[in-house]
Amino acid sequence: MTATPLMPKATAVWLVENTALSFDQVADFCKLHPLEVKAIADGDAAQGIKGLDPVLTGQLSREEIEKGVADPNYRLKLLDAKVRLPETKKKKGPRYTPVSRRQDRPNAILWLVRNHPEVKDSQIMRLVGTTKSTIQAIRERTHWNASNLQPMDPVTLGLCSQIDLDLEVQRAAKEKPVEAEAPGATLLPASETTVRREPEPEEKKKPTEELDVDTVFAKLKQLGGKNE
Repeated sequence: MTATPLMPKATAVWLVENTALSFDQVADFCKLHPLEVKAIADGDAAQGIKGLDPVLTGQLSREEIEKGVADPNYRLKLLDAKVRLPETKKKKGPRYTPVSRRQDRPNAILWLVRNHPEVKDSQIMRLVGTTKSTIQAIRERTHWNASNLQPMDPVTLGLCSQIDLDLEVQRAAKEKPVEAEAPGATLLPASETTVRREPEPEEKKKPTEELDVDTVFAKLKQLGGKNE
């Protein structure tokens, strides 16, 4: 990637006012269009912008300027910066949804809420580019068009790619805590099953209460004969 000087327009203003470089040379160094440099020279553009000396800022040397003035085909070279600033990372905002697809977003949200309840609202916002209030209204069936909504796959609608959808679903599945399984029937420990149990003593047999009638009468006769 070709480096661009700091404050390109201010640098172009200074080079136009203080050097005899051509418009093409200034435009190439400042990464501007030659017509824009011509407009700066004519006073039609960059009005009110104070020129920035690239020599004082360490972006250009006097020798480079002299080479450029001597040879109109020469292209100025930017000096290496002594201090390199880290590139600022752009924060990802909500996904842009084309106007023609925005009317399908509620249907896609309803599909995600029903088919993937584990997906968080923030993930749905990233997928289809909606707001938290809209998702909440669809969840609670308070959306102004709730009676006409039909769940539709956001991938089919073109609101997101299948890769993005799978990634968010996998991420939600990892973050969801695993529910403890209900305790089922377990086997008894071996210490309880191997204990030797003694057999219970049998009940003593009760003597038969029924007596032989003939024997009783015989004994009575004997007793009666002895008394006589």
